[in-house]
Amino acid sequence: MQKLSIQGGNRLNGEVRISGAKNAALPILCASLLSGDPLQLGNVPELNDIATMRKLLEQMGVVIETNGSQMVLSAAHIGKLEAPYDMVKTMRAAILVLGPLTARFGEAMVSLPGGCAIGSRPVDLHIKGLQAMGAEIHIEHGYIHAKVPGGRLKGARIFFDLVSVTGTENLMMAAALADGLTVLENAAREPEVVDLAQCLIAMGAKIEGAGSDTISITGVKKLHGASHRIMPDRIESGTFLVAAAAAGGNVTLTDARADILENILEKLQEAGAAIKVSGSTISLQMNKRPIAVNVRTAPYPAFPTDMQAQFMAMNTIAEGSAMVVETIFENRFMHVQELRRLGAQIEVEGNTAVIKGCAQLEGATIMATDLRASACLVIAGLAAQGETIVDRIYHLDRGYEHIETKLSSLGAQIRRIK
Repeated sequence: MQKLSIQGGNRLNGEVRISGAKNAALPILCASLLSGDPLQLGNVPELNDIATMRKLLEQMGVVIETNGSQMVLSAAHIGKLEAPYDMVKTMRAAILVLGPLTARFGEAMVSLPGGCAIGSRPVDLHIKGLQAMGAEIHIEHGYIHAKVPGGRLKGARIFFDLVSVTGTENLMMAAALADGLTVLENAAREPEVVDLAQCLIAMGAKIEGAGSDTISITGVKKLHGASHRIMPDRIESGTFLVAAAAAGGNVTLTDARADILENILEKLQEAGAAIKVSGSTISLQMNKRPIAVNVRTAPYPAFPTDMQAQFMAMNTIAEGSAMVVETIFENRFMHVQELRRLGAQIEVEGNTAVIKGCAQLEGATIMATDLRASACLVIAGLAAQGETIVDRIYHLDRGYEHIETKLSSLGAQIRRIK
């Protein structure tokens, strides 16, 4: 099993290019199932989750060609309308084939998902939405079986009890080929939802309101091929900025977008970082110990749950005390125990963690428990004195493209070991 060895205490300086967003690329890859024409994508990140999704789509019959970060997907001949358990268990995003398959082919069979251990993410919102659009759904032997009598979904008004990003994405894709108007209320407003909508519109879909809590989709009979560039990854951007704030230094992100990072940038400025934005570049300078900042996660445009762990790592070495409140996932404090092994002072009660900043963390062997917790532990290792070994880094490879290479280019002493 691979690990990361980090010699902490080095400032980070230099420039790093931000990769395409994992959480935008995954649903957009599934959108290729909606048309028999080729879908050309640019800025696709090289990640384990992308490789898993590619394997799943190829298993169904999608022909995929890649050239670096360019990808062409052709779903002209789909022979298998199933997402099996062995593919879905490692990646919850595989549920995103359910909407497109049901909409285009009138049926689908998708295993109930697995994925991260950070908490329950129920798929009942996806199922209720498809049922409202006329699909008959049965759950047998751990599989969701969807079938549409008459072959075509019907437009419907769908209200989400809880804001669901994948639920919004799945039903938006399904509605693109349904008869009539579908209105999604209390829809997710995340930039990744907007990116998917822009790709679908390029394919001929009629969608209004993406980025707001009400999305209207007028179904069309057929979608065509298109070309689309995946948006930059806002969580990777935030992770590198927090790493520079925690370790100190002067770092510039290129191919980034500041407009989708406002909450994160405000919190970093509150922590004492100097930030400059110019077009697609974001620069952060930190020449002192950070100031502790309170964080409360909530759906976009509020503070993202996917940045909670990274800010906690920065708060462990900050001046003062901070509270971190997690409102999205019930098990998202699993990194606390590992941070304590480095000397962090953290108390947890329910969904609230209180972090008392200490002047110095000490290197130790620690274990990653999920994707964003892995990034948190890397940041803590960069700020700690001595060597930190991060075990189980396969979580990192699911969502960060060549993270140790990028950090090394900024002056971090970090290497992958077996």
